[in-house]
Amino acid sequence: MASDDRVKSLRFATPEFIPITLWALPAAWATHREALHELAARHPLLFGEVKEGPIDFDAMSGTYREGEYTDAWGCVWRNIAPGMDAQVVGHPLPERAMVNGYAAPPPGAGIPHGFLFLRLTFLRGFEEMMIDFAEEPPELRRLVDLVSDYNLTELARMDTLSDIQYFGDDLGAQTALPIAPATWRKYLKPCYRNLYNLCHHKGSYVYLHTDGHILPIIPDLIECGVDVLNPQARANGLAGLAAACKGKVCVHLDLDRQLFPFATPAELDAHVREAVETLGLPAGGLWLHAEIGPDVPLENIEAICRAMERYRGYFRG
Repeated sequence: MASDDRVKSLRFATPEFIPITLWALPAAWATHREALHELAARHPLLFGEVKEGPIDFDAMSGTYREGEYTDAWGCVWRNIAPGMDAQVVGHPLPERAMVNGYAAPPPGAGIPHGFLFLRLTFLRGFEEMMIDFAEEPPELRRLVDLVSDYNLTELARMDTLSDIQYFGDDLGAQTALPIAPATWRKYLKPCYRNLYNLCHHKGSYVYLHTDGHILPIIPDLIECGVDVLNPQARANGLAGLAAACKGKVCVHLDLDRQLFPFATPAELDAHVREAVETLGLPAGGLWLHAEIGPDVPLENIEAICRAMERYRGYFRG
């Protein structure tokens, strides 16, 4: 079950506190080790219960482990930096004509991060996929429909969903969308809308994580049924996010992880406060999130934790 404050916030129903979350990459744990473990024990609101006893800080799993593996779609992933995420280096459809003979995997691959737009780039390769979006050949529609239909089938197969169902698909680059907004609306918007309509029909709220600059399509994502949007502060700007989102959709703000390694503790405190003052409302509509990489000093991790804990009660009066 989702916490009361999370649901109250996404419904603009006056939560007691701003919900706060933190995720330390496995590489951060491998870098800071026992020191980060001790810090985590001081901040249970963000790290949860910290277990005692020996810990293998070098244990990696999933896409964080070193090496190569092939997923259910035939995409080859490679990780050369354990604890950081892998990248797709082998694309099963490098030539456009190969789309016509391609079939989706058997049921059961789920709806992982990168379930639609990123999946298309994983299958074709980023540059080839961008050319497809520019030239709009028949194979583009076929591939989009194939991936979209698979996602709908996977969601329909799920007997029960979480109260808040998570989806992740990075739609933006650092300063712009990689494809024109009109192209996104033509090919991809209906896919998100159909998936999220089914999610709502099954009784769940929709959470969408998406990295990069997405300001031009935030109204479209709201129309598609997103209840909680997880955008990046740096790529969109707090003012831009406020104009697009405030009072319209709950924002789980990804605080400025590009600032974390270089700022002073005072600057980090000011950043969190500014985020709350710019995007928050007494009625809700804001969660805060921090992602910690291996390059963030322990002093700064502590400062981020303290600031989030301090300002989560900003609207209590």
